[in-house]
Amino acid sequence: MKLSFVSGRFAVCRLAAKESLPAWALCGPFVAVTRTADELSIVCPEEDVPEGVRCEKGWRCVRVCGALDFGEIGILSSLLGPLANARITVFVISTFDTDHVLIKQEHEAQARAALVAAGHEFEDQKGTTE
Repeated sequence: MKLSFVSGRFAVCRLAAKESLPAWALCGPFVAVTRTADELSIVCPEEDVPEGVRCEKGWRCVRVCGALDFGEIGILSSLLGPLANARITVFVISTFDTDHVLIKQEHEAQARAALVAAGHEFEDQKGTTE
C-alpha cells in the first residue's frame, strides 16, 4: 500500500460534549471533528490550538494514498499490526475516501521503518515512492 505523511504536526483536543465547534478548529488543511455524548474531539494543526485547550500535541499523520473502496478488508489491520508490534501508539481517523493513522512525532522514523518492513511504500512530497 502507498502511504504518505500529511505535512505538519497535529494536536488531538478534547472539549466538552455540548461546546460549540470553535472557529480555530476549522482553519487547517487537515481537520477531524467527532462529537459524542461525552466529548467533542478535534484533530487539527497544533499551531491552531489556543492556550488553555486540553490537548495532546506532537502527532504526525500517515495517510493511505488514493481512495479506498468500502469493500476492502484489512487496510487498517495491515497498518496497525506492524505499528503495534513496534510498540507505537496510534490515533486513527477514517474518512469517506481513506484512512489516516496519527503517530507521535518522536516515533516517526520507527513507524516508517515498521511499515516499510511490512511491505508498504511511502511517497515523498512530490509523489515519488521512497
